[in-house]
This record gives sequence, C-alpha cells and structure tokens, in this order.
Amino acid sequence: MMQNTEITLVPLQAEDKEKFIRDNQDAFNYGAMEEFGLRDNHFEEDGEIISRDTIEKSIAEGTAYRIMQESQPVGGLIVKVDGSHGELEILFVSPNAHSKGIGYAAWCAVEKMYPEVKLWETVTPYFEKRNIHFYVNRCGFHIVEFFNAHHPDPKDDEEEHDEQFPEGMFRFEKRLP
Repeated sequence: MMQNTEITLVPLQAEDKEKFIRDNQDAFNYGAMEEFGLRDNHFEEDGEIISRDTIEKSIAEGTAYRIMQESQPVGGLIVKVDGSHGELEILFVSPNAHSKGIGYAAWCAVEKMYPEVKLWETVTPYFEKRNIHFYVNRCGFHIVEFFNAHHPDPKDDEEEHDEQFPEGMFRFEKRLP
C-alpha cells in the first residue's frame, strides 16, 4: 500500500521555535530509547540526546524548515548552504510519523530547493541505525568518515566530542552531478 508522502517545507516561524526544539529532542530521544532503553548515557544535557544549545546554534547558523503534511507539523530540518556545498544539520520526523516516506520526501524537497548544491554533508551518531539506513539506502549518501576518540571531528573541541558521543559519529557525503 502506498503512503501519502506529500509534504511541504515551511520556513520556521519564531512563534514555532520552542515546539520545533521540543519535537526535535523528542524524535532523537525516541531513537536512543529504541536502541538503548533506559540504560542510555548518550545525552548532551538535561536528559536530551541533542541539546537546546545545539539546536539553537543550528537554527541561528542555517535555515530551518518545518516538515508539514496536511497542515500538521510532522518533523523539521535545518540546512546550511554555502554556494555548491550544503550541510544537513538536522533532520527529524516525529516518531508517530515514522516509516511513511516523510523523511525521504523532505530530503527530495531539499535537493529541489537547492539545485546549486553539488556536495551535501551530514553526520549521525553511530547507534542511530535507522538514520544510517535512511542516509545510505534511501537518500544515496556515502559514509566517508567515522569520528571517534581516535579520530575526532576537527570541527568539535576535544572535550565536547568526548562527552557527547565518545563511541563515534558517522560523516556522510552525497555528491550530485
């Protein structure tokens, strides 16, 4: 059976910022709880996989969109574009909307909105199997690097990396013609 994956990307409005942050945190926490249950120790701050500071910094430095389906928010994303280079900072789909093609539809919409981008990059924690599958098998990204204690992300300071995801983060690239 085909799912209705008609979505729109709507620029984040100031009045929706708090809900966007909370929805983002809920989606990431859901993934961690699915993987680790209550034994999770991968939280950044205040019991959150992704901190408010991280999300706010991404919003401030990039362009945030709400993923809407039938006028209801079902997720969100943040991109940062500089000429032909783009970074997918954050992409999340509300857990109650998983496995309906929404994330993929949103990614396709991003590629159409930014046709000048020829290289997209993103990262995801090593334990987010669902994300890894999504980026590699659905969206056509390739794993190009694995950041860990022996190979830290040069963009992070050492202390931040070790505290947030000491076991590692995958970095992905997607090159477009």
